[in-house]
Amino acid sequence: MKNILLFLALSSTILFTSCEGDPGPPGEPGGLVYANVFEVSPTFSYSDYPDNQYFTSVYNYPFEVYESDVVLVYRLSGLDDTTSPPADIWTQLPQNKFYQDGTGDFIQYNYNSTFISVQFTIEGNFDLTNIDPFDLNGQTFRIAVVPAEFAKTNPSMGDILEVMQTDGSQIEKIEL
Repeated sequence: MKNILLFLALSSTILFTSCEGDPGPPGEPGGLVYANVFEVSPTFSYSDYPDNQYFTSVYNYPFEVYESDVVLVYRLSGLDDTTSPPADIWTQLPQNKFYQDGTGDFIQYNYNSTFISVQFTIEGNFDLTNIDPFDLNGQTFRIAVVPAEFAKTNPSMGDILEVMQTDGSQIEKIEL
């Protein structure tokens, strides 16, 4: 009886380990996908028409960017010298800077981007010809382009209400 069980166990092991089927279809290429990053230190020019703002030249990306990619921009806002070695402090745009002089004046560093280029602006609530030169000159921006894909579907409000199995009358409306 022991020999029969041993024979069955041994034959089933050989039978199952020697089976090989057709290889499946090849998968997607592997590997990690990283964001592309570059830095610029632009020169700002003033424009009073149509807006009271500073703007830079348009910077084309030094690598290929797709329409679905996400563009993130950071401004070098200082240096953390409590670490060894000191580390750059990057602040994501848009970024407001409020002047502590009692006027309520502020500026905002911002950017405009497409999948081809990026441009930086400085906007404010006062005559920007009086901006502090420190806030204008020597600014460094880091642009990170993160790979992304568009969603496979773009549902309409009707599609969403259909999935929720409602006509919209049960949705709570908030008055502001």
